[in-house]
Amino acid sequence: MNANILVVEDEEPLALLLQYNLEAEGFNVNIIDHGDDVELAVLETAPNLIIMDWMLPGVSGLELCRRVRSNAKTCNIPIILLTARGEETDRIRGLTTGADDYVTKPFSVPELVARVKAVLRRANPESIADVLTVGDVELDRSAYKVNRGPREVRLGPTEFRLLEFLMESPGRVYSRSQLLDSVWGQNVYVDERTVDVHIGRLRKALNRGKEQDPIRTVRGAGYSISDQSEKVQERA
Repeated sequence: MNANILVVEDEEPLALLLQYNLEAEGFNVNIIDHGDDVELAVLETAPNLIIMDWMLPGVSGLELCRRVRSNAKTCNIPIILLTARGEETDRIRGLTTGADDYVTKPFSVPELVARVKAVLRRANPESIADVLTVGDVELDRSAYKVNRGPREVRLGPTEFRLLEFLMESPGRVYSRSQLLDSVWGQNVYVDERTVDVHIGRLRKALNRGKEQDPIRTVRGAGYSISDQSEKVQERA
């Protein structure tokens, strides 16, 4: 699935339990334990979904919901709010503030994972789809296979993950640091130029003859992938 999930939870045992179970389902998980660090983490890691506790040290989860929703760069990120507050008025308050779902503690972890998948499916179907398609490029996660039109494209594991991540959000530009965190992982220390090397390898594998390059380089910003027909229209 490879969707990126940001877990904002100050109870370490619960945070680690969520990380273990979500990673077992194929998600990439980052953990933040303090409300003051969330806004920067959201911008740096570009999560597909946020699981956030209501009661946090620093800024509360409810206030963070407001801030995420009021920022044009983050307003569309789905949020699941975790809380011990089970009253109907609290649930309404959480949902009207910007949460997409509301889970009361204690909760069933399998149920939460099911809610995560349901919210992702509504917000971004591509993040959990088995087959991703952008223009004539098709990536099959279950078969670990890439085709460009009728031609099979052979990729190494890193290039496959890089292409997969870009295809989850066609047209969206990711910085080198965002690609490093999402594809290589936050605990892997490699130079940002590594991204350029693997983008070069990916382009070499994808493009043959007069085929147009689906990967776009945005000077000073990063990389994205888009339908080649859209690129032709942009240049016209």
